[in-house]
Amino acid sequence: MHKLPRRIEDYGPLRAYAPATDPAPCRSKRLDDLDAAIAACELSDGATVSFHHHLRNGDAVLNMVLDRLAARGLKDLHVAATSIFPVHAPLIGHIRNGTVTRLSANFISGPVGEAISHGLVPHPVVLRTHGGRARALDMGELQIDVAFVAAPAADEMGNLSGRIGTTACGTLGYPLTDVEVARRVVAVTDTLVPFPTPSIDIPQGKVDHVVAVDRIGDPSGIASGTTTPATDPVSTGIGDRAAAVIAASGLLTDGFSFQTGAGGISLCTAAAVGRRMADEGITGSFCAGGITGFHVDMLNAGLFRGLMDVQCFDLEAVRSYQSDPRHQMMSAATYAAPHIGGAVVDRVDAVVLGAAEVDLTFNVNVTTKAGGIVIGGSGGHADTAAGARLTLVTTRLTAAGFAKIVPQVGTLTTPGATVDVVVTDHGIAVNPLRADLAERLHAAGLPICGIDALCDQATRLATRTAPPAASGRVVAVSEYRDGSVTDVIRQIADNRTGA
Repeated sequence: MHKLPRRIEDYGPLRAYAPATDPAPCRSKRLDDLDAAIAACELSDGATVSFHHHLRNGDAVLNMVLDRLAARGLKDLHVAATSIFPVHAPLIGHIRNGTVTRLSANFISGPVGEAISHGLVPHPVVLRTHGGRARALDMGELQIDVAFVAAPAADEMGNLSGRIGTTACGTLGYPLTDVEVARRVVAVTDTLVPFPTPSIDIPQGKVDHVVAVDRIGDPSGIASGTTTPATDPVSTGIGDRAAAVIAASGLLTDGFSFQTGAGGISLCTAAAVGRRMADEGITGSFCAGGITGFHVDMLNAGLFRGLMDVQCFDLEAVRSYQSDPRHQMMSAATYAAPHIGGAVVDRVDAVVLGAAEVDLTFNVNVTTKAGGIVIGGSGGHADTAAGARLTLVTTRLTAAGFAKIVPQVGTLTTPGATVDVVVTDHGIAVNPLRADLAERLHAAGLPICGIDALCDQATRLATRTAPPAASGRVVAVSEYRDGSVTDVIRQIADNRTGA
């Protein structure tokens, strides 16, 4: 048993109080503008700056900050963003002029993805999973000099909230991870409120400087993907089949935990699962991941007890987070990091994911489209596939004339060993590693076929042939959640250097 000291001598040598060495009291962390913040952070050439995508395609902070960094003449910067969207197209100009020479992200879409594929970035871009980025930050593999956090509301001491302000976005799950390890943190806000900020999401002890600007973005850009269930017959058919798979698996019981992406078919599946839960009187424990208004509806209907939210996908989800204590924020590390021992993805019973391509060994590509153009990245795809007890990939057999079930994926994002079943408009394929699941689906009378049969059918239905694989230099590296490399992406055949 530990014993406390009983005599003053037991504490060792005593030092006299020296008030002259105390730092001056900090009454405010607010600085006049971004230039002042950049100067205070002592940024120099070659630094790493991070940004976060809770405003998704409505974000203005990344472009705003890079403009000021370029105006100060900084070069060879590494932009470590959680995700890049079409709104970030001005980044291409900063790459061309040498302000930015290195880039890493978990998801990249739009003109920046095309520019990467055409070889614009001097060094290979690193594409991580959401959990893999959190792991890399914690392990020191990714070191952030300054994290610039878009803050919907802030006070002058650096207490930040995503729930209030003119650009309220909901949860701040991605910057939560960065502020723990970044050398400096700058909050950029368009709503400066009196101290203390109501509903604090990031506390002042994690923030070094606060800068007020006219606008940090457009909240209407938060809903930049599909956030409602698809209603066409093909999508609803796939959703019904996927829900039947979940029911036949035996997991759809009280306490069921669930995650879907924000795609139309994924939400179609969620709707079908919700109907089954309502019919059978099942109450689930939680929905996880990026949350939409549809998930909020399921919560309010009593189908789930709570929401675990790393980012809000639309304004309905933002409003829910503002008012409902059952709707909780989690950091990217809590959500999906593989090294912390008990991430939320490890407690998910079933996850429904999409795919650009699936191959004969159940490997999934959500990074590139036919021809090798970067259109996305893992985000939480590989993390949830690894953690969930049942991983379903839902897809049509063809899209834009191209086959989606192929002999070999163009880019391996999520290993097939973590995918249990592929549900399509022409049948269901079960991974041979899950013979137990195949038996359950057979017993339920579901239309099971081999993945090779689906591949043959996709080939027959396709009206376009995929271009030859790119063979240029390596322009990007796809990392798995543990930091290992799943694939490389090569420069496409032509010599264009931009979108």
